[in-house]
Amino acid sequence: MNPATLLEKIKIWAQELGFQELGVADLDLSEHESHLTEWLAKGLNGEMGYMERNLAKRLHPELLLPGTFRIITARMNYLARDTRPKESLASAETAYISRYALGRDYHKLIRKRLAKLAARINAHMKESEQPQLVGECFRAFTDSAPILEKALAHKSGLGWIGKNTLVLNKEAGSWFFLGEIFTNIPLPVSQPKMEDACGACQACITVCPTKALIAPKKLDARRCISYLTIEHKGSIDPDLRPHFGNRIYGCDDCQLHCPWNRMPQSTQEEDFTPRSPLLNRPLAELFAWSEEEFLKYTEGSAIRRINYEQWQRNLAIAIGNGPAQPGVISQLQEKRKTATPLVAEHIDWALEQLEKKGSGPIKPSPPGRR
Repeated sequence: MNPATLLEKIKIWAQELGFQELGVADLDLSEHESHLTEWLAKGLNGEMGYMERNLAKRLHPELLLPGTFRIITARMNYLARDTRPKESLASAETAYISRYALGRDYHKLIRKRLAKLAARINAHMKESEQPQLVGECFRAFTDSAPILEKALAHKSGLGWIGKNTLVLNKEAGSWFFLGEIFTNIPLPVSQPKMEDACGACQACITVCPTKALIAPKKLDARRCISYLTIEHKGSIDPDLRPHFGNRIYGCDDCQLHCPWNRMPQSTQEEDFTPRSPLLNRPLAELFAWSEEEFLKYTEGSAIRRINYEQWQRNLAIAIGNGPAQPGVISQLQEKRKTATPLVAEHIDWALEQLEKKGSGPIKPSPPGRR
């Protein structure tokens, strides 16, 4: 078996499965250890306690799957054509959902494709009579285990970690998903690593709505809209709410304004095509959904990472940041009658904001109940 020849075969198989690029990394992540431990020590991970658990496995991948010798990393573009993100952000009455979440949940799609690739490699090794290099040491992951995916993507030549903490690629920008296959095959490590090409650019840091990028490559998750609208379960800091604009699930600003994304590569995957009930819809329309409708329209979507209460909380903030229209005010007041305490708090805030915009005094609604 010639490992270099095998790697070329694997790259071809990966492209046949819809991946745009593939690389190979070794297991040494020591250069990322101090950055990660310092970030955690300062509490910049917010309530993401899982980042602190299994820390040893994050820094030493061989502990996650004993016998691992190399990690195959792959990327797949996800940005669909004509989603008009900047237009959506400019419309105060339109809900903005992070572009990655508009289609099918990427976890299932990427993991399934990687599993197919791993199975093909495994079958090839059996045919090549390499029994010591087959079996359990072929596992596929995508954002589903304690793995430093961005660090591995960098080591395997798929890009560099930009000032916005995302992996950037000179040809593809940053609109792509990552996935990994842990293997015991001694494949050649990708060389060279892609050099950091951010230069003096500060665009992502400048445009961040909540100033969550506190320094190059350093994110304070506690201020990040993506973290707050998805990971955070409780009340959102009132001082940050006005900066959310119409963003109800995630935030793409640091990608939208990155020079490396001026000419992004669009996806050819039909499963990443935006679902019509989610793309550029009026805030009032989404806020009117019952819990049953929310579950129906988000089935198979990454949006299921949040629950209906978080959905309503996020929408209430976005509506409060929009224009003070009588219909919207009535909708908020009606929703408050059956709102949970968390949602009621954010509805009250929204009503206060709309009153400040000149709609006149707003009659208080009855206390929330459920």
